[in-house]
Amino acid sequence: MSIVIERADLPGFSMRYFRFGRGGSPLVILPGLSIKSVMETADAVRNGYAAFEEDFTVFVLDRRAVLPPAYPIREAAKDTAAALDALGVRDACFFGASQGGMIAMEIAVSRPDLVRRLALGSTASDVRGARYRRIAEWIGLARKKDAVGLYLAFGAAIYPPAVFEKYRGVLVRIGETVTEEELERFIILAEGTKDFFVTDRLVGIRCPVFVIGSRDDAVLGPDAAAEIAGHVPDEPGCQTYIYDGYGHAAFDTAPDYREKLLHFFSDPDAPERRFTCRTADHT
Repeated sequence: MSIVIERADLPGFSMRYFRFGRGGSPLVILPGLSIKSVMETADAVRNGYAAFEEDFTVFVLDRRAVLPPAYPIREAAKDTAAALDALGVRDACFFGASQGGMIAMEIAVSRPDLVRRLALGSTASDVRGARYRRIAEWIGLARKKDAVGLYLAFGAAIYPPAVFEKYRGVLVRIGETVTEEELERFIILAEGTKDFFVTDRLVGIRCPVFVIGSRDDAVLGPDAAAEIAGHVPDEPGCQTYIYDGYGHAAFDTAPDYREKLLHFFSDPDAPERRFTCRTADHT
């Protein structure tokens, strides 16, 4: 059965999301920057995280449905927290990948009541200067309405060379389906990462953090994970793991990535936390 895409309606905006699993603990997944919404691949995401379904109820959230002209990370985090409040989700495990990790860090700092354990994959706490260079290149292609070129540049940056070559044709075909509206949305979301900086506030995180990076991260650089790990408090359970050879998208390419996430989130010493999720409108 295909996953139903739901919608959280809040004052001033709405946000699409989907959920799966039957476990008593909530897990929030915040995906990274993408040209097409993760909502279009909901079934594939569920299949990828099938091992989580017994112990967790998993929520995968999009960004707000209608974007303002500027949408910095802090605003995205504020909206995401409001959506989780509306759904009755709190004290949850969080996994944020890339831009989703930036949003997750902001939530962990500003709304610690929402976050019990925090996994950060291929992300950065400082996107100033050179860290923004690759994203700026993508924005340039989107402004030229070169969707195929954008998909190829995006794929070449996030995947290892062999993976990129394997899926080059698929990326071209998907790029040919991109609409101008999707390009405009991508530009706003991508520009929202410019000058993001939360490094000096990471000391405010009060939960175990699992930082996962890659030495061959061609988007945010090989030192981004170490920078985060060096600034979060040394809470019990904190850990860092650095891949080599799986690229920025190690969360998709490393075969044991989700196993590591599941081990981190399934803390045997944590008390059972039951929750009741509120319903939202379907779209």
